Amino acid sequence: MQLRTRTLNLSRPRVMGVINCTPDSFSDGGRYLDVDAAVAHAERMLAEGADIIDVGGESSRPGATPVPEAEECRRVVPVVRTLVERHGCVVSVDTMKPAVMRAACAAGAELINDISALRGAGAIRIAAATGAGVCLMHMQGEPGTMQRAPHYDGVVREVTAFLATRIAACRAAGIPSTRLCVDPGFGFGKRIEHNLALLARLDSLQALGVPLLVGMSRKSMLGDLTGRAVSDRLAGGLAAVTIAVLRGAQIVRTHDVAATVDAVKVAWAVKGATEQMG
Repeated sequence: MQLRTRTLNLSRPRVMGVINCTPDSFSDGGRYLDVDAAVAHAERMLAEGADIIDVGGESSRPGATPVPEAEECRRVVPVVRTLVERHGCVVSVDTMKPAVMRAACAAGAELINDISALRGAGAIRIAAATGAGVCLMHMQGEPGTMQRAPHYDGVVREVTAFLATRIAACRAAGIPSTRLCVDPGFGFGKRIEHNLALLARLDSLQALGVPLLVGMSRKSMLGDLTGRAVSDRLAGGLAAVTIAVLRGAQIVRTHDVAATVDAVKVAWAVKGATEQMG
């Protein structure tokens, strides 16, 4: 996958570590508002094997309060800049706002991770101009209302069709497929049955012709299945990651890097052995 200044080698699955520079994220809100704390946590994730660090300054949990773009920039840009200057690592910016995309990429971000799939006013134009890679995610509704009454006639078909439309829009705006990956958006406007259907048939999204990114770490779907609190969903998350890799996921987004790196290695080895056996 082509990023802003380099190519991300996806000959094996890559692990993306999450940094939420927010006071209200569902899992770790308030822990990494300070730049030094955020950078230190990112450094731990890099040491644990993270290939990408995803920095966000606005919570996307159901009912989250929107953040002004100036405040979002204030939260994420110093973290992005420090990580790139110190480590030269691949940094992704998790944002829907064009101004934040521009500022983060100017600070060194290589990838734009947009839960609204560049549907915001001016977003697709700014993303094209940055030269960054882009992750297009499916979300039914908006973060504030998405879990009230999500409905699909065929969730896999509808998610696939939406992502195909956004890929086409990006290509028309000058963002080639080589700069794109897609995320089915587990938990974003989806009930447990929708999430399970998408995971079971994740391999069907490979027909889109771009890499697949998944993020299921600590999410409510795991709580629904296991009855575990947010802080105790690691085992369920590793099971979901293993299934996702076996079904074609090439980038895995997680809060728990070390354990996820190990799970991905095992799943990838099994996938390779299966393919060799035909």
